[in-house]
Amino acid sequence: MLVSIVTFRLSEPWSVEQAAAVFQSTAPKYVGLAGLKRKHYYVSEQGDRAGGIYFWDSRAAADACYTDDWKAMVTAKYGAPPEIQFYEVPVSVNNLTGQIETD
Repeated sequence: MLVSIVTFRLSEPWSVEQAAAVFQSTAPKYVGLAGLKRKHYYVSEQGDRAGGIYFWDSRAAADACYTDDWKAMVTAKYGAPPEIQFYEVPVSVNNLTGQIETD
């Protein structure tokens, strides 16, 4: 499994409530997105950074999402270009099922 962490710096700090309102407006775009297992939105405790943690089937699925149009939309919406980092996830602990999972 592949995880990507997308971060953008906010020009003015957001509260958790502000972040939740914005994120709820974009979340429907990711429902049913091919290759996306999960997405978690986040905002830093200081409110100066926000973004998403994405769990993907593959790098190809992630790349299909992170197009130039997507990057332009994120930049326009949040006022800063996204920074994207990728990580392989060889082992996960799932406390909801009580299992250790491997890719």
